This record gives sequence, C-alpha cells and structure tokens, in this order.
Amino acid sequence: MAEQRSKLESRVAKIGGVEPPPFADGQPRRAEAASPPSPSAKANPGTRPFAAFEWMIAARYLRPKRADGYISIISILSLIGIALGVAALIIVMAVMNGFRHELLSRILGLNGHVIVQSYAGDLPNFDKIAARVRAVPGVVRVAPIIDGQVMASANGMNSGVLVRGMRQADLKSLTMVSSSLSPGALAHFTGGDEVIIGQRLADKMRLVPGAMITLIAPHGDVTPFGTTPRIKTYRIAGTFNVGMSEYDSTFVFMPLDQAQLFFNQDKSVSGLEIMIRNPDDVKAMVAPIGQAAGPYSRILTWQDTNSSLFGAVEVEKNVMFLILTLIILVAALNIISGLIMLVKDKSGDIAILRTMGASRGAIMRIFFIAGASIGVTGTVIGFAVGALFCANIDSIRLFLQSLTGTTLFNPEIYFLSKMPAEMDPQEVIAVVVMALTLSFLATVYPAWRAARLDPVEALRYE
Repeated sequence: MAEQRSKLESRVAKIGGVEPPPFADGQPRRAEAASPPSPSAKANPGTRPFAAFEWMIAARYLRPKRADGYISIISILSLIGIALGVAALIIVMAVMNGFRHELLSRILGLNGHVIVQSYAGDLPNFDKIAARVRAVPGVVRVAPIIDGQVMASANGMNSGVLVRGMRQADLKSLTMVSSSLSPGALAHFTGGDEVIIGQRLADKMRLVPGAMITLIAPHGDVTPFGTTPRIKTYRIAGTFNVGMSEYDSTFVFMPLDQAQLFFNQDKSVSGLEIMIRNPDDVKAMVAPIGQAAGPYSRILTWQDTNSSLFGAVEVEKNVMFLILTLIILVAALNIISGLIMLVKDKSGDIAILRTMGASRGAIMRIFFIAGASIGVTGTVIGFAVGALFCANIDSIRLFLQSLTGTTLFNPEIYFLSKMPAEMDPQEVIAVVVMALTLSFLATVYPAWRAARLDPVEALRYE
C-alpha cells in the first residue's frame, strides 16, 4: 500500500506541480466519499469555472512530449488544417468579391446602367428624349450613342470591333475611359475623321496615335448590284485602357456625327446610355425612365444584359464556400480524435484530479480549453495569413508566375488585367465565427467523456 501511495503522489506532482492531498489511515480518499461542505463554509476561489489551475493543466496537456508525440502531431495537424481552411475561405471569398466588383465597375463604367432604345429600330428626336430622361430624379448622366459591328483592318491584319459613336463631352464625362486616355486623345476627338481605339487592339494591329485604320461596315450604299459595304479610313487620335481585355481589344470610339454618317443614321441614334445614382436600385428606375422616354421605348438594365455572367460568379462563390468549408470540418474532426486519444492517455491523471476534489465540470473545462485553444489559435493564424495574402495577392501571383513560368491569371480568359481581392468584413466575420463554432463543438464530446470517467475504475490497475 505504501508503494501505491508513492506512485499516486508522483502522478499528482506530474499533473500540476501541486502538493498531494492528505491521506487518512493510509488510504487515498475517493472524491465521491468526500463530505459535502457546510453551508457556512466559504467557497474555494480555486474551483470557480475556468480557474487558473484548469488553464495550467490544459496548457501542460498541449505541450509536446516524447511519450505523447502522436497526440501532439494530431493537434498540430488540426491547428494547421483550421488555419489553412480559414485562410483559403477568406482568400477565395475576397477574390470572388474583387472579381465581381471589378467586372461590375468596368462593365457599368463603360456601358451605363440603363439603355433606352426604340422598338421601331433607331431612336429619332433623341435630344428631346434625353432632356426628359435627364430630369428624372436619380439620373446623373444621359448620352446618345450609336453602336455598330464592323471589321477593322490595318497592317495586313483584320479584327472584328464594336464602334461606338459619342460626343466629345459625353466621352469626357465617361471617367472610366477618359481617365485612361493617352495624352492628347480627347483634344483630337473633335468630330473629324479621328477615332480612339483600345490599347490591346492597338498592340494587336501594331498601331500608334496618328496611324490609319480602315473600318468596313457590312451595310453600306444600295446599288443596282446590291448593298455594298461601306469602307472608310480614319486616323487614330489616341488609345484607352480600362483594364478589361474584352473592351480594350474590341471597342472603337468615334465622334457621334461621323458615326451617323458611317452607319447612315443622319438624324437618329441607336439609343441613350443612362447612368443612375445607385446601380443596385436599377429596377426601381425602369418605370420612371420608361415614362419619360415615351410609350415606344425599350428599357434594358445592366442586370438584364449581364445576368448570366454575374449569376455564374455568384454560384461559383457559393460552391467554393461549401467546398472549402470541408477543410475546416476535417480539421475539427481531427480535434475530436486527438482529444479522445488524450483523454484515454490521461485517464489516470483525470482520476487523481477527481480524487483531489476536482469536479466533473472542472475536468470537462480542462479538455474544452485544450481543444478550443487549438481552434482559436488556428483561426487567428488563418485570419492573419488570409488578410496578408489578400493585401499582396497580385504580387504573390506575379512571383509564382515567374517562379513556375506559367500564366496563373490569363486576362484573355478572366477579362481583367490583374487579380483583384476585396475582403468583405461580414463574410470574414462569418468565416471566423463558423471556424470557432466548429472547433468548440468538436471539443464537447471528448470533454464530456473525460468528465464521465470513473476514478475508481481508472485507478484500479495503477
């Protein structure tokens, strides 16, 4: 019996470095046999929930030891898994948000929020209609435009382009384009035979400001032999670069009066391009704009013309969120397995703590702290890694691209010249809360198992 007492005292010293409990008649006292404290006795401040000794013992269990090396490896892998899952979710959500924001800003910055057309074809009396639409509350810009598909030819190369006729003042107010124009481009855009083309189109056809480009319209003059294409050569006044490859390689801006002559629309335009104060409220603006434009007008919003594109982006974002959540879920399952193994390994220590007077709640909190510490630490690391990655995502992309020699973000496919990332605080909070919730839930069952351990059975063969 003396030898058994010596072993128990040694185990107590290993658990927390505290003095062993008093013994009576050479026998260790059982926690269940301890007499309840009298009502007048003061509560022991060391037994309050999440007391210092609970944190101390949980920290000792988390320290890697040679005897518990396998359990420590599982804990480390769980921490890494949660950190990677949180970081991946934050990065993917930020990239998808940035992708949608950049697409939206460039598409709406170039095409407008609402287009007014006529069911009869061309839109006559467009200046009077534009004045009425401009008076609608919430409308900030109205510009008459002419759109037409033509063939561009220069230096022996041909390419299909979209010609957009606009007035100089309207092009200047289109800040997405005017802020990216080459020097002197807007000054030469005065109504003569000058056009402004996208930078990618200029690079593709080896054109510079001052060079000549030939535009070929399929519907030209009507002759006894049929309709002949209209062919005319224009001088390049300058280039623009909005950062969206589809627009930079296909758009050609032409003065409105020249576009009317080129497309045989002497006193009409294709439609009115309208900008409103809040693009998200475009549905509410359809009725007042349609009433101001007249009964035969056709109203097209940016949501109508780009619904498939932004719908696909939203679906991809939701699917990626669900897929990457599995990483955090797997890491939470690793926490469960690691804590169960820890409870099995520390069953003798749990029994001694119970014999010393620790309650089941204290034992449960010790293992809850041990598991939750892994989840909280992994979540904090994952948040820090994700935030740093999002802040330097394009530099990281360029580094990896130079390291591997491959194109990681092709602007011809993704429409943008650089990889965007925009962190949404609400989404980041949702990811962090989800990771912490899964981590806390993963600790409940192992901690409950530890609290339900019978100290008599655990010490039977000690």
